[in-house]
Amino acid sequence: MSDTTLRVGAIDCGTNSIRLLVADVDPATGALTDVRRRMEIVRLGHGVDRTGVIAPESMERTLAVTREYAAACRELGAVHVRFVATSASRDARNAADFIEGVRAAFVEHYGTEVSPEVVSGDEEAALSFAGATGDLAAQGVSGPYLVVDLGGGSTELVRGTDHVEVARSVDIGCVRMTERHLVSDPPTDAEIAAAVRDVDAALDVAESVVPLEGVATLVGLAGSVTTITAHLLRLTAYDAERTHLARSAPADMVAACDDLLAMSRAQRAELPYMHPGRVDVIGAGALVWRRVVERVVDRAGVTEVVTSEHDILDGIALSAARGA
Repeated sequence: MSDTTLRVGAIDCGTNSIRLLVADVDPATGALTDVRRRMEIVRLGHGVDRTGVIAPESMERTLAVTREYAAACRELGAVHVRFVATSASRDARNAADFIEGVRAAFVEHYGTEVSPEVVSGDEEAALSFAGATGDLAAQGVSGPYLVVDLGGGSTELVRGTDHVEVARSVDIGCVRMTERHLVSDPPTDAEIAAAVRDVDAALDVAESVVPLEGVATLVGLAGSVTTITAHLLRLTAYDAERTHLARSAPADMVAACDDLLAMSRAQRAELPYMHPGRVDVIGAGALVWRRVVERVVDRAGVTEVVTSEHDILDGIALSAARGA
């Protein structure tokens, strides 16, 4: 770490996974250098769509990993940490219990209180956009961008070029759609049709706020999209360097989505790049992403889809550096 950089910790706690990034950030340029990245599937949002509460076992799994992340931030010398919680923590009636558990974990294992921020859908979208677009201009990828962050409980659609112009979060995600519709293994035609209706209705709402005409580049973020891209590329093991900024023909992306949606869970589990925690929900993620890709192609005529490994987690790290 140089004298001009700041070491920060960023934690993104979503419906399906919790992720850590410890990074050195140059406040002058916004350049970000990874020190450590981690991701665990904890299913904090399991059942929240149905029950309205975070299940005790889901909360304990998540807090156990939080304690590990707090210790890592201390050991690696992160001078400022930001913990952002998204869809499940917005929706659950017992979110206050989770927030207190996170605060206690950091006091004990980091040495300083870190209060989790249950951000709004709009702020979640802005953080995703900041994280995703940092590399695009440098790679010659032109805007306006439509950045789509496909999570476990919600999906954010964000339009902009050098800043967020307009954004909308809608409650369609891989966990929520699995629990709501795709309960069979593999899903039935009737379940898929019901999920498509639900997803399309949500995208109608999003499109009423976020215009798709004139979009130059569609950028997909988060685990569902990167896993679908790994499937499209037929990787022999998950490789973030291969998936980051991969450019794919829309028809190829749609075909990869259809393939994963049609598979049984046993077939998905055999794929060498498939995280075990995504086996049961990747079909729903593929369905949501397919409908997004098809709609943007129809409205804007985009000829390629860009996948980014940099997302809300990177945006959180950048914001942590600004707030330190």
